[in-house]
Amino acid sequence: MSNRRGLFILLMLGVLVCCVSSAQEKTRKRQLPDPVRWTLSWDPATAVPGGKVVGKLTATIDSGWRLYAPTTPAGGPTPTRLELTDSPLVDAATVYQPQPEVKYDPNFDMDSEIYHDQVVFLIEVQLSESSPLGEAVLEASAFYSVCDDRVCLRPVTRKVAAPLTIARQASGTPAIIAADYSEAKPAPQQSGSRAAAPQGGSPGTPRRTAGSQGLVEFGAVAFGFGLLAVFTPCVFPMIPITMSYFVSRDTGSRRDSVFQAIVFCVGVVVLFTGLGALVSVVLGPFGTVQLGSSVWVNLFIALVFAGFAVSLFGAFEITVPSGALTSLNRISARGDILGTLMMGLVFALASFACTGPFVGTLLAGSLQGGLAWPVFGMALFSSGMALPFFFLALFPSYLSRLPKSGSWLGRVKKTMAFLILAAAFKYLSNVDMMYQLEILTRERFLSIWIVLLALAAFYLLGFYRFPDEGDEAPAPVGLGRLAVGGVFLVLSLSLVPGMFNGRLGELEAYVPPTDYSGFPSVAGSPDSQQNVWLKDDYDGALEKARQTGSPLLVTFTGYSCSNCKWMKYNMFPESEIVDLTKDMILLELYTDGHDEASQANQELQLERFGSVAIPYYALLRPDETIVAEFAGRTRDVDEFRRFLSAAAPQVAEARPGI
Repeated sequence: MSNRRGLFILLMLGVLVCCVSSAQEKTRKRQLPDPVRWTLSWDPATAVPGGKVVGKLTATIDSGWRLYAPTTPAGGPTPTRLELTDSPLVDAATVYQPQPEVKYDPNFDMDSEIYHDQVVFLIEVQLSESSPLGEAVLEASAFYSVCDDRVCLRPVTRKVAAPLTIARQASGTPAIIAADYSEAKPAPQQSGSRAAAPQGGSPGTPRRTAGSQGLVEFGAVAFGFGLLAVFTPCVFPMIPITMSYFVSRDTGSRRDSVFQAIVFCVGVVVLFTGLGALVSVVLGPFGTVQLGSSVWVNLFIALVFAGFAVSLFGAFEITVPSGALTSLNRISARGDILGTLMMGLVFALASFACTGPFVGTLLAGSLQGGLAWPVFGMALFSSGMALPFFFLALFPSYLSRLPKSGSWLGRVKKTMAFLILAAAFKYLSNVDMMYQLEILTRERFLSIWIVLLALAAFYLLGFYRFPDEGDEAPAPVGLGRLAVGGVFLVLSLSLVPGMFNGRLGELEAYVPPTDYSGFPSVAGSPDSQQNVWLKDDYDGALEKARQTGSPLLVTFTGYSCSNCKWMKYNMFPESEIVDLTKDMILLELYTDGHDEASQANQELQLERFGSVAIPYYALLRPDETIVAEFAGRTRDVDEFRRFLSAAAPQVAEARPGI
């Protein structure tokens, strides 16, 4: 039986790797916000066949970011690679770079050759004798990566072109290559060298997002999950048994008990943190970015959560193969430091039947962040779960005050099952919206959540029991069960207004939007006449802006993007924001669907705005001039108001009175 469970676990991991690989391939095609802008010009602008021209390839770099020289040594940051695109007009081309600044780079813990603010590269071009007279265009390309003191963006390729006139007489002489310029030859590759991983953050993490805020929130949830996992049937009964192992040792000293408890806690933290590190390694440096938009990942998570829920309901039990536990248990019986460490590992593995749903939820949630999120989440989760053991080692007298194990642990387990099943439907809803199947519409989704929360409430209040709970008389409903059951019932009833276009506050980030409704009358009746959104029609919205003279606010969003939905239903209804947007044309462009419109929106966002972040807001004039841009979620109304207000002077020129 254990062999079957092991095979099942391996199969599930295999499916996860396939899902991740598919999502990674999609992610690699996307680029991140670019703090470098490139321009190209030719000197002279008119040249003769067989003559020489010098191109000035200028990189303007945003403050705080640095570009790495083409001669940057291997084993560190990505060197910039510049070249002229092949053309029949060109016989030869040589790239020259100015003297870079050598400066310590905290991302790579080494000295790097860098440029900042602005740098001009020179491209000396020998034109072909057979170049035809007339207008021509020569193109240069740059492959590079940029970093600031915290993060590095993944390498991108940008191309820029400039016109050149071929005539019988040149308009001047080519620019002279200054003495402080040298040929931009790549540094020789050292045998066995590897690019060092940035220490300040994961590559591919955009600078301006709500990521830091999201990481804090994610960490708080992870630590809370760890504390909650203590009160499960697989963990709580083990507390007195484990603590008795510490306090009944031969030395009998309190200091030794505390030390052994610390070693035990380290074992628990090591196992779960190692699991988070394994996820990071499997996903790779870019795999954790935007995986939330993958249909296969969302579907896989939904199926795993459903399996966890069924297990918690008592249909079957998820266990680690007994052979592995037996081997580890032999080591833990030694009684030394290694034995205590192994005891922590065995405890963590044996508790997986109950902690698995928490771990699965956290690892799924970590996909919205960067490379460090799975490790960070598992470290905090395991710390929260190990904290009671450390506390009781410091104050063993509190051990006698713990409540006795009993049927209440089973009720905790089954209540968890209802919540995990609700989470499974959330990920199924993402798949439904990506394909626009309209099966899990807002009303149907909320109906499922209402029923699940109500069933959890009625179960806690003693209205029904599960078959595996036996025939003995049910325990009376105490004050704690009554309070928790009441909370579930209130939560269930509070979702009812959402089925009739009511706003749900923070929960709007996790449920289908109001316009994803099975009732046209509900979907077509927004709360206010100000926030009326157009969808997936950039040309139509732009034409409407031109006709009315109104500014256009473009929102790049996603069906599975929780932050996007939170902003739409919590930030935009704020009175200050409504006042600023009431005269704007509001447009939503979805980028994570599986239709032609989403593909076109992805290309538009990348080519026009140089970003794939969602949510991503761009304020445009009717002539398509970009006035202001804003990426990510913010809870600060003043911050978002300043973004919208920054356009006021420019917008007033296009439409007086705004």
